[in-house]
Amino acid sequence: MKNKVSQVIIYILLTVGALSMVLPFYWMLSTSLKTAGQAVAMPPVWFPDPAQWENYATAFTFAPFDTYLKNSLIVTSLTTLGEVFTSILAAFAFAKLKFWGKNVLFTFLIATMMVPGELLIISNYVTISNLGWINTYLALIVPWIASVFSMFVLKQNFESVSDALYYSAKIDGCSDWKFLWQVLVPMCRSAVITVVILKVIGSWNAFLWPLIVTNDTVMRTMPVGLQAFTTEAGTRFELLMAAASFVVLPMIIIYLLLQKHIIKGISNTGTKG
Repeated sequence: MKNKVSQVIIYILLTVGALSMVLPFYWMLSTSLKTAGQAVAMPPVWFPDPAQWENYATAFTFAPFDTYLKNSLIVTSLTTLGEVFTSILAAFAFAKLKFWGKNVLFTFLIATMMVPGELLIISNYVTISNLGWINTYLALIVPWIASVFSMFVLKQNFESVSDALYYSAKIDGCSDWKFLWQVLVPMCRSAVITVVILKVIGSWNAFLWPLIVTNDTVMRTMPVGLQAFTTEAGTRFELLMAAASFVVLPMIIIYLLLQKHIIKGISNTGTKG
């Protein structure tokens, strides 16, 4: 009886937690289908009637979202490719190669994860400004093509592959480059997919850095473009939520379709061969 009561309490807590996570997304979708009056009505209107599906078409043409979409696709694609490539190379070096100071360097890199990213914004901005990269793709892409977290996840997964396999391949004449891309990466596919998914979501949803380093709508990305719905006259909440759906829903779909790879990739992080 005691165990059943505990299970009921756990399920209740999990249900409350799940509802608290889903509620903001429901509110975003429902508000995107409301009229301007319903969006700011008190008490809140939970079920828009009638649904204003034209809000989505209006929101997409309210600002140059085709340009924002193009920029988001370019930035997300290139930063993801860059981060995955650099992380794989660094993870392989720390997992399989032997060189002086490897453990000290790895510890130092892990320690940098404790530094809040907000503390680096000013120094990074000054560097980008001195290079003359403000309002360019270089400013949006180059600072984000390396990640200690991605390197750590891949390193731990690479170490789960036995060193005996690596040395056997070396004896058979396999180069490090060939072993990495033809043996190690395919064996740790879930970890690589995990890094890709997390990077795509993070890069797609990035707001603060693109806002700081761009000053022209031609270079703005989707999250920054949401500012177009807030003016001196007020905020068009129904259009803002419709546009926010453009930004959020693709990432939700990607996560739901590939979440098993994230779980598997992260669960293997603590294992070693």
